[in-house]
Amino acid sequence: MAGNRELADYIMDQLAGLGDVRHIPMMGGYVFYYRERIFGGIYANGFLVKKTKAAEKFMPDSIPEPPYQGAKEMLPVTILDNGELLRQMVAEMYDELPQPKKKKKKEQG
Repeated sequence: MAGNRELADYIMDQLAGLGDVRHIPMMGGYVFYYRERIFGGIYANGFLVKKTKAAEKFMPDSIPEPPYQGAKEMLPVTILDNGELLRQMVAEMYDELPQPKKKKKKEQG
């Protein structure tokens, strides 16, 4: 298995053309955003995405698992090598993803 950095680069290559996808390193893995909404990440057990109707439709064979102890279940990505399907899935997931949390403004004093 390639290291997380190589995997993150591969995922970004697969999602190229979708536009507005970024990833940031977090806790030894990466968190992936599409149009500023988190859709998945790289964890100890690989690349997982949020469990949405779209993700389940594109990966009916994926068995949900928590990315780490105490976390909500996510879906291991089973279509990573099919860039076209992966892009379609992430695009369809967008409307099901939670809005980013508003950052609290510091009070002027």
